Amino acid sequence: MARKTTTRRPSSAGRTAGRASTPRTATPRSSSASRRTAAPTARRAGAPATVTTSVRLGDMASRTSRTSTPRTIAKPKKSAAFKAFIVVLVLACVLGLTYAGLYFSGAFAITQVKVNGAEHLTNDEMAVLAAVPQGTTLLNVDAAGVANGVERDAWVADVSVNRIFPDTLEINVTERQIAAIVDVYADNAKVTQYWAIAADGMWLMEIPDRDSELGQSIAPQIFEDAESVLHIKDVPFGLTPEVGTYCTDGNVNNALAILGGLTTELASQVKTVSATDAASTLLTLENGIEIAFGTADDIRDKERIVLQIMKDNEGKVAYINVRVPDRPTWRAS
Repeated sequence: MARKTTTRRPSSAGRTAGRASTPRTATPRSSSASRRTAAPTARRAGAPATVTTSVRLGDMASRTSRTSTPRTIAKPKKSAAFKAFIVVLVLACVLGLTYAGLYFSGAFAITQVKVNGAEHLTNDEMAVLAAVPQGTTLLNVDAAGVANGVERDAWVADVSVNRIFPDTLEINVTERQIAAIVDVYADNAKVTQYWAIAADGMWLMEIPDRDSELGQSIAPQIFEDAESVLHIKDVPFGLTPEVGTYCTDGNVNNALAILGGLTTELASQVKTVSATDAASTLLTLENGIEIAFGTADDIRDKERIVLQIMKDNEGKVAYINVRVPDRPTWRAS
């Protein structure tokens, strides 16, 4: 019985093995890494090279999600500093409105004006200078205007204004003091006027007769000071003082400079100063000694020489000349 010959077709595995140039190594089917790293199929001669990249499915899904899903922008949270700023702003508005209401109301009305340091100005004079309107309050008072008004007076060197709640306005005054009385010739030298002058050269006022109407209206302290200070006399005719202005006469200013530069020991003994001209300025002491002082140069040296001569010749000196301190002279009584 003839045997039937059967031709078997090669299986797909055999066909693949015949085409592959390199046999595959069997790996477990469950490994995903083996599927990604399997050897590439040998390309045919002349076929273009293929670049293969490895991307995980999860990466692809993630990229797809990022490109397809719109981004959501988070709203910034309000910081604590911003909230504090809002609170401060609200409080400032409330306080501002409250102040405005008080400012235009009659609250804190000024019922008392307290003046400190004014000895040469009367209360009536201070009231006119301060000029605080009736009904003014501590909130709407023009403190700078009050200070400027008071400072206009020649006696006032400095002033400050303070509010003392609930109803008092305080004015603190620093006054100029009389440094000397200047004998000024007027009416063709027929009349002598007595002018008070401060150490800085400010003309303060003409001293009136105590019994005159003006003398009765000014502060008594003015007469007390005028009687206790020295006189600058023999000033050439033509000097015209004006209240509230600075002296421009060289002879008077030279005398003031000398008096301001002397120490208490000698300055307290000076009774009069003759200011005919600067080079011939003559000091007369209470004991009658005359000192030819000259200009206000080398004041301390001249003073030292005078005191030494008086000490060495106590009770004998009538005249001392220190115009040239290097060559002092003196004359006995």
